[in-house]
Amino acid sequence: MANEIIPSLAIRSSTGVEVWKSDRPKAPFVPDTAFARDESKLCRAIVYSPNGRFLAWANGSTVQISTVSNWKIVHKLPRPKAFYLKFSPRSTYLMTWEIYTENPKDEVKEKPNLFLYDVASGRELFSIIQKRHADWEMHWAADESLFAVMVGGEVLFYEVKAESAFPLKPTKRLGGARNGGVSVSPGPSPPFVAFYVPGTKGAPSMCRLFRYPNLEANQPVASKSFFQADKVEMLWNQKGTGLLLLTSTDVDSTGVSYYGKQALHFMTTKGDSFAVQLNTEGSLHAVAWSPRSTEFCVVYGFMPAKATLYNLKCDVIFDFGTGNRNSIYYNEFGNLLIFGGFGNLPGYIEVWDLNQKKKITEHKAPDTTLLEWSPVGDVFLTATTAPRLRMCNGFKVWHHTGALLHETHWPEKQELLEVTWQKYSPGTLKENAISNVKVEGIASKTPQASKQKYVPPGMRNSLGTAGDSTSSSTPERAPIPGLPPGYRSSAQQAKDKKQKNKNKPNAQQASGPDQSGQNNRAVSVGANGKPGGKEQKPRPKSAPNQNATEANEEATQEPGKRQAGGDPEKDKKIKNINKKLKDIKMLKEKHERGEKLEQNQISKMNSEAELVKELNALKVS
Repeated sequence: MANEIIPSLAIRSSTGVEVWKSDRPKAPFVPDTAFARDESKLCRAIVYSPNGRFLAWANGSTVQISTVSNWKIVHKLPRPKAFYLKFSPRSTYLMTWEIYTENPKDEVKEKPNLFLYDVASGRELFSIIQKRHADWEMHWAADESLFAVMVGGEVLFYEVKAESAFPLKPTKRLGGARNGGVSVSPGPSPPFVAFYVPGTKGAPSMCRLFRYPNLEANQPVASKSFFQADKVEMLWNQKGTGLLLLTSTDVDSTGVSYYGKQALHFMTTKGDSFAVQLNTEGSLHAVAWSPRSTEFCVVYGFMPAKATLYNLKCDVIFDFGTGNRNSIYYNEFGNLLIFGGFGNLPGYIEVWDLNQKKKITEHKAPDTTLLEWSPVGDVFLTATTAPRLRMCNGFKVWHHTGALLHETHWPEKQELLEVTWQKYSPGTLKENAISNVKVEGIASKTPQASKQKYVPPGMRNSLGTAGDSTSSSTPERAPIPGLPPGYRSSAQQAKDKKQKNKNKPNAQQASGPDQSGQNNRAVSVGANGKPGGKEQKPRPKSAPNQNATEANEEATQEPGKRQAGGDPEKDKKIKNINKKLKDIKMLKEKHERGEKLEQNQISKMNSEAELVKELNALKVS
């Protein structure tokens, strides 16, 4: 049975924050008039709470928290410099982070920039200095009984108890991981903690898996060491039983990949750890866990890249083949999967039915910078956002069968920064049955790229006759005043003659059987009447009526290569005519390249026939 719930869309742009809604499934989205649009031009972040009850955004003056049910603003937090926002797993707390700065004029130079607020009361509960930009947030256990934050090279653990005050001092510490990382599993408590320690000279990098509160060096549940890892991305499945380690280096020393070198490792809470074997060379583009927590997908290799589905033993379940793809998107239920080809690829989208291991559709969404599945599971949105792309911003909503349901082009001189779906608590939405029947959509109004074949400028201006093979593919230029229609230069005439001789059948094919026999005998009998002699090739006879091109080629030879006559005056005239013919030849080459000629140059080209006639007369006399 289809879900009747229709999630809303929260939109952040250069002109403020707004919410759009749809009245019925597969209907276009329109602005929600119940939401008071925030007109601030300094909105830096927007986020829904995991249970979908709250929407928070930073507008440059305060951090505002609004209830989704009636769009009433319940809290305004005094954080004008807030840059990132994030809710805790159960939506009890809100984390805000600001860019760390120091003011020498202040009495207290180091001030906290990571804050934690209680969503119910709006009260600040915790603050700390966090200089890290990439891994700034607190890592929570699923039941919010514990959170860990990495400050410098040390991980601080805080235990949150309902009957006592919020902790301000860490309960446990785990050090020795400068530039390292930490990740807390989303499974039941007590959670597992993954701790990454970068390698030093001669020593490998190490990732250890602990079960809280056993954090001693001799108490890891599992460990994995590896070389060539400048950074590591730790990916848990939703049940918290499996951990993928995506290691990468900024530079590939072998020179195989411009994007560095990647590797994939797998660890389990049962103590197993091993490398994931990929059966082709090339970059590792994307890795994603299925929401079912029993399998994961990897896109890897040179383009067209391969995509493979693995189980928890890292055995191959299914091979999706190759395609132009570099990203993976699962829907909320894990029954639909999208492969995207974005960034340096022109927006390829493939939708797969994972229950039947069958491709449903494929299409293109050019200039896509953001893709997100709807919580309903059968609809997704694509968007072109700034600062990745500042032109042609907008968003589209698609059905999983490829039908376009909604399209919005953002106004010019405005930037669309972020679009996100409303969230819902687990169990609120039910899995929809997958249908391969394409629903009726709308026609896109996005301008399509021209498919016309590119013609170089020089070929666009070339002239051709009706019988020329190139005249049908290239447009003819209007005739130049002073030149006859269909004019062919000497170089073009020589090219036509060469093509004509190439297509002309040879003498042996044109001759009859008697002539063929004579030719064979001529080859076997030499000039002295004995076998084995060389064939005497007949000298070609000169044509009685040579055209202007042949005369021009003969006339434009170097003067030193011709035999001079006895009359110095005649030789001087011949030399001057040859010079003029050479200039005319250069003008023809300019004309063939499409350059514009002056009127006197055109007149000079028209005098070619007279000059050739005069030259022939001088040679005869």
